[in-house]
This record gives sequence, C-alpha cells and structure tokens, in this order.
Amino acid sequence: MTDLDVRDLPADGPADGPRRAAGSIPGPGSLTWRYAGDWRGGLTARATLLLQVAHPVVGAGVADHSGFLEDRWGRLIRTMESTFDFLGYRGDERGRGEAARLREIHKDIKGVDAQGRRYHALNPEAYLWVHATLFHGMVQTQELFGRRPLTPDRERALFAEWRELALALGITERHLPAGPDAFREYFDAMVEERLEYNDTVRLLIDLDRKPLPPPPRWPLPVFAWSGIAVPPTVLLRRVGVGALPPVLRERFQLRWTAADDLRFRAFARSMRAADTVMIDGLRQSPIASRATRRARRGR
Repeated sequence: MTDLDVRDLPADGPADGPRRAAGSIPGPGSLTWRYAGDWRGGLTARATLLLQVAHPVVGAGVADHSGFLEDRWGRLIRTMESTFDFLGYRGDERGRGEAARLREIHKDIKGVDAQGRRYHALNPEAYLWVHATLFHGMVQTQELFGRRPLTPDRERALFAEWRELALALGITERHLPAGPDAFREYFDAMVEERLEYNDTVRLLIDLDRKPLPPPPRWPLPVFAWSGIAVPPTVLLRRVGVGALPPVLRERFQLRWTAADDLRFRAFARSMRAADTVMIDGLRQSPIASRATRRARRGR
C-alpha cells in the first residue's frame, strides 16, 4: 500500500464549498430502494463488513478512529441511520446532507497503520471500495436469497443508480467502473490483490464468535439476553462466512467444510423458496417499507 497522494482526492464535496454535488440520491421507485431495503441483505452483513475492513486503509481507520468497541450498539444504530439517510429513504435533501457529512467527517480520519503506512479515509481507492460493497451486497442478496438473480437489464439499471449515488458521495467519475462487467473485474481484482488479513479483520472475526452485549436499558438478566441472542449470532456468522469469496475464507483462516457448504446452500434454497410466496412489503426493512408507503400516499 503506497502513501496517499492528496492530488488524487476527489475534488467535489464540502471541503470545496457549498456547491451541489454531482449525482443523485435514490428516490421512490428506484431499484436501490427496492434492493438496498431488502432485509435479507442483513444476513450477509458480516461478510460485507469484513470485505470493507480488509482494505488496508479502511481497516486502519476503523482501528484508530471508530471507537466501536466502547459503544457497539450506538455504532451499529448510527451506521444504520446514516445508511437510510444517504439512500434517500428520508428525502433527497436529507440524503444529500448525509452524503456531505460523511465526506466531511472522513477528512480528518488519517494516520499511520501498524505496518508504518500512511493512510487517509478519503483515499479514492478505499472510499470507492466501501461504496462498492453496497452494489455487491444488493446483487449477491438476490442471487442467494431472491426468487431469481437480477436480469442483465435490471442489474445495469441498478448499477447506473449506484454510480449516481457514488457521485453524490463525492467519488469522482474517473474512479468508477463503467458497467456491471467492469465492476465484477474490479471487485475480483480487489479481492485477489488488495484485501488483507489485518488486525481489524482478526478482531471482528473474534467478536463474531459471541453475541453483542445486551442493548442499553435491557431490563432482564444477562443470561436471558444470551438465550435470545445466541441462535441469530450463530446463524449470521455462518451465513456471513458462506457469503465471503472462497479465497478470503482461506486468507482469513476461516474453517469451512463441505458440510458447512451444504448447509449454507440448503439455507439459501429455503430462502429462495420462501421468496416465491413473499409479498413485496415483507421483503423490505421497516424504514424502507415506511418510506415506500409515504411515497405512494404522496403520489
């Protein structure tokens, strides 16, 4: 990993004044609202997070600046709230405001990692990579758990929305893949050549072996929380490992047997079977569902 050349940072964004960023925030009727709001994407959230922090810059930034160990529930809730905002579920103005806020706070996330490499959170490669996991996650969720994978036309349309959102987040167009095929080449190259088994990856893998602590103001004894939290923790960990590219499972030293693979495939088949009788409203997270209903009432 080379040191950051600041001349390569995206030029648009709050650091350059109040002008409106390029691109657009997703809105009612968009494919992004449909697929980013699919709650089944949460089943592979562990894999998405590992993909993100395996990038050297992202992993170093999280280790030095996140503070998620001290406030894991707070961090989780703030991340979800931010995501719902910049995806436009609470309106275009709030979405653009959150996109600008994200760029502003990342300006000060910089330092030197454990290997002596300088990093900056607005490194174009790292900033794009985090956004790339959104598109990968939306497509993968439908491949694994949807009634059928996205058609080529629908994938191209979703990709066009993803590019527009990237521009709104301040990612410059010259860094973006041109289409879904170019994206897959870029994604595979990043997995093969750039992602690493760093300290943040090790920490998250270790944390995944046990449930989150009880949420704030949990009214019952801790053992009651453990009884509730252990089964979904085991499920999310296994599905998260299964959703990783095989080369990363090996690189991260994650045990994955033929029996694990059979169970994962059986679970995915059962989810796809359930999707054949699932109505649209049941596929969406509560916030996405409410936003869709508000938009319909507005029309």
